[in-house]
Amino acid sequence: MPHDISLISMLCVGFVLAFVFGLIAQRLRLSPLVGYLVAGIVAGPYTPGFVADQALAPQLAEIGVILLMFGVGLHFSLRDLMAVKAIALPGAIAQIAVATLLGLALGEYLGWSHGASLMFGLALSVASTVVLLRALEDRRLIESERGRIAVGWLIVEDLAMVLALVLIPALSGALGGQDADGGRSLSGTLLVTLLKVGAFVALMLLVGRRVIPWILERVAGTGSRELFTLGVLAIAMGVAFGAAELFGVSFALGAFFAGMLLNESEFSHKAAADSLPLRDAFAVLFFVSVGMLFDPAIVLERPLEVFATFLIIVFGKSAAAWAIVRLFGKPNSTALTISASLAQIGEFSFILAGLGLSLEILPADGHALIIAGALLSIVVNPFIFTLLDRWQAREDARAAALRPPAPKVPPLDVDGHAILIGYGRVGSQLASLLQARGVPLVVVEEDVDLVAKARQAGLLAVRGNVASEAVMAEALPARARMAIFAIPRALEAGETIARLRQINPELSILARAHSDGEVKHLLAHGADAAVLAERELAYSLSEMVMSTPPYRPARAGATPTPTAPG
Repeated sequence: MPHDISLISMLCVGFVLAFVFGLIAQRLRLSPLVGYLVAGIVAGPYTPGFVADQALAPQLAEIGVILLMFGVGLHFSLRDLMAVKAIALPGAIAQIAVATLLGLALGEYLGWSHGASLMFGLALSVASTVVLLRALEDRRLIESERGRIAVGWLIVEDLAMVLALVLIPALSGALGGQDADGGRSLSGTLLVTLLKVGAFVALMLLVGRRVIPWILERVAGTGSRELFTLGVLAIAMGVAFGAAELFGVSFALGAFFAGMLLNESEFSHKAAADSLPLRDAFAVLFFVSVGMLFDPAIVLERPLEVFATFLIIVFGKSAAAWAIVRLFGKPNSTALTISASLAQIGEFSFILAGLGLSLEILPADGHALIIAGALLSIVVNPFIFTLLDRWQAREDARAAALRPPAPKVPPLDVDGHAILIGYGRVGSQLASLLQARGVPLVVVEEDVDLVAKARQAGLLAVRGNVASEAVMAEALPARARMAIFAIPRALEAGETIARLRQINPELSILARAHSDGEVKHLLAHGADAAVLAERELAYSLSEMVMSTPPYRPARAGATPTPTAPG
């Protein structure tokens, strides 16, 4: 019986190629995004070998866009933006304007229409969230003033692009693309679009803000993890689809609002964690599908145009960002960090380029130039940061030479402490118990909100993934007595345990496991003991049972008193 396996073929080959090339990119200290895009190029029609179904690619990419935008909304932080609004808001808007004008000028020079040139410039103006955050985290800059300004800047860029995704379809006819409104005037089109968006936003704020958390609370009460995960995804996809069908706004805006409203819920961390695997998987397919549309021959056929696009991304908008930050009176180190952070483009650029191509605003050459510029800028960005690191080291050395000598003080003034990896449900409870018993603690946690909670509780906390050498060093393992892994990812913890054991052979290491296989893995990598959560829970419950009548042995002359659980 014949079967159409084009979807299965694309998923299988796409994931395999993305994994192989993503791993190669990671080994080369490049962003995995480069590997995913290369995987798409290999699976595309412009290279020999396997060719994925071109009709399916846009639909899978659309799912990727929905989940990407849901993730952006889920991690949207108005608090982070408000902290640096004085510089991030005007700075990002001015930088977007400069980059858009540079792209507009290049498009006009190449003979494109005004609308195509404008779309091209807008796509070059926004940096990749994934690349920027990784660069800042690797350098422990997220919580510095430079890092906070860069993150706030990025939030403004993301909001501007969300607005662009709403308005561009309405303005398509005026920009030289498909006229979806049957000849309606520009003012009428904008009015109708803004009314639809306003109605959708009002519905989400008035109804969605209450209904969505209420639904998740009821689903969480069932105790079914798969139902909760399904509920999160159903909300993301359902709101996105409803926004498009009922209000005529983009899938992206609907998904963004769904994530943003979930961000206000107490279930936001669980929603983010449970939906992350699927979001990551479809995000990978999104980048693969983008790569499939790229013809690498453009690099050889039109090298000057590719180079000009690259210059706008890496030097044009970065120079604008540097000048803007300096005008606000910030030091040169801050200005250079912001410039280096923005010297690349990524996922929003691809979304805008794909939208422009589908609406026939942007020519195919413009789409190819955007992808080529993104590939080159993401490849070059780590080297830009390396140059910045060297410059910063020289400046620090020069400043240190002018100051009187002082003893070096470690970032955390602690000794003989326990390192607690993870401050979630288990880690926070354990921290409270150890803190009450006077055990000096250093918490290592990735989530910024959990780090803030740990510090509010009076604990020393390091933000980041303990697998990073810089994060591990900041927790001072050489001076610690114990490390406790409260995170549920035992397989990932194994490699980190081995490195901790090399740094401090005398360190006592305890870890958390969920199976006998995980226990063996942790012990094999150097853990002194691994606690099997389910087994310990069974022991605790059995002790409670045996201390409660009628199972507790009665003492002579004593009236049995039930032991309160906990």
